[in-house]
Amino acid sequence: MKISILDDYFDTLRTLPSFQKLKGHEVEIWTDHVQETAALAARLKDTECLVLIRERTKIQADLLERLPRLKLISQRSVYPHIDIEACTRRGVVVSSSQHAGTPCYAAAELTWALILAAARQLPQQMAALKAGKWQIGVGTTLRGKTLGVFGYGRIAATVAGYGKAFGMNIMVCARDASLVRARSDGHAAARSKAEFFESCDVVTLHVRLVPATRHIIKAEDLARMKPDAMLVNTSRAPLIEPGALVAALRAGRPGYAAVDVFEDEPVRDPDLPLLRFDKVVATPHIGYVTREEYETQFIDIFDQIVAFAAGRPINVVNPDVLERVAERN
Repeated sequence: MKISILDDYFDTLRTLPSFQKLKGHEVEIWTDHVQETAALAARLKDTECLVLIRERTKIQADLLERLPRLKLISQRSVYPHIDIEACTRRGVVVSSSQHAGTPCYAAAELTWALILAAARQLPQQMAALKAGKWQIGVGTTLRGKTLGVFGYGRIAATVAGYGKAFGMNIMVCARDASLVRARSDGHAAARSKAEFFESCDVVTLHVRLVPATRHIIKAEDLARMKPDAMLVNTSRAPLIEPGALVAALRAGRPGYAAVDVFEDEPVRDPDLPLLRFDKVVATPHIGYVTREEYETQFIDIFDQIVAFAAGRPINVVNPDVLERVAERN
């Protein structure tokens, strides 16, 4: 098959051991980001299999209509960026492993790195030192503070464990089934969403972006946070109401934020309002961007391609399309 891989910014995938799974296929890798439909259609006009790196590129109906040879989209994790109905109409199989086994330790580690960096003003202190200044402020200690974990999936549980190791008290706000797991791990469960945001010194978000969770964090939730509290988001920006975090920071509740995700990515504008706050630590969506995590992800993604080529597609999220594929073949 002719395989196209989008958004491999540092041309990393061909260096992974798992890349050998594609031996015998014609593979083209694009290292820049393009979203405009005409440009993408031109690049992918002969593509039979499209490989996506998480949600970097949106695949919508207008693009799919211009890709007559496309048979398979292979990726990992959730797929709000893919028009699944349009794929089914066009006879395109979407395979996406939901990695039910282990958490993304890379994302959990980055979450904790951002918490530490914001608490101790590490980016600001480093920049000041390089500018010839010696100490520019006083940080805060995490031990004895309350870490609020919003959601309690695999990554959230790992982050909670890191917090416990640092001597923090853990409070979880999540669905009932998740709260059962949190309690069994020895963590406190918030009695209400309001209590959660009022009580926690650090709030970190760890829920998937689905219709039910889009904009689940409201302005009034942020307004309940302490003036010296921190909001951390390494999950998805649209979990928070548009503009709510910037407005909350301007109002002084919470006092700090640490983010790895943005409404529109990639971010190229250094004047983005969120980036203008001295008390915001921000990174360019690198939570999962490690060589080890890439290898973990792309073993699944490339296995899906191998299975499809063998006539046995796996991890199909639009199973209704399989009848169309059978008829086409």
